Amino acid sequence: MFYKPEDGHGLPHNPFNAIVTPRPIGWISTRDAQGHDNLAPYSFFNAVAYVPPQVMFASTSAKPDRDGTKDSVANIRDTGVFCVNIVSEALRDAMNQTSGPWGREVDEFTDAGLEKAACETVDCARVAASPANLECKLTQIVQLPGEANFVVFGEVTGVHMRDDCMVDGLFDVTRFTPLTRLGYQDYSVIRETFSLKRPE
Repeated sequence: MFYKPEDGHGLPHNPFNAIVTPRPIGWISTRDAQGHDNLAPYSFFNAVAYVPPQVMFASTSAKPDRDGTKDSVANIRDTGVFCVNIVSEALRDAMNQTSGPWGREVDEFTDAGLEKAACETVDCARVAASPANLECKLTQIVQLPGEANFVVFGEVTGVHMRDDCMVDGLFDVTRFTPLTRLGYQDYSVIRETFSLKRPE
């Protein structure tokens, strides 16, 4: 099969995000200028640089009360900081609850029954139960072609790792089984790993 996106795919559901899989989930916590906390998952997310460490996530839709974007991007635009909370299998239901189209007044931490912890280097909350958290300061927001497509880039200024996920000095993902995003309404979990030695 071949199709040009501009002509449509002719399938029951768009296959694009089923092709680009698995994708890590950036569970982004922010705080608005009035001090209200927000938490939402984004599956267009990844690490993009080592030195300094940097991450990105993309927001691809808008809410009527947020000037052409969503709460996360609007809050980051106003405050310049955010936190990435890593999603474990155990947190999947809470993560899913925070993906709803809630109003800006809703605190998704409270709504999903999640305990907050304070960040060390930025002014926002983080998910206490996450296996790892990346505190970030905004470096740039890039608007992409299309309506409400924004990519947020941030420099990591603080890293939290749960002690029970550390094994012999390594962060062991099999200790918390990361949740990953597939296409449609599908997810997957990483339960095993293997190593490959890079050619010299």
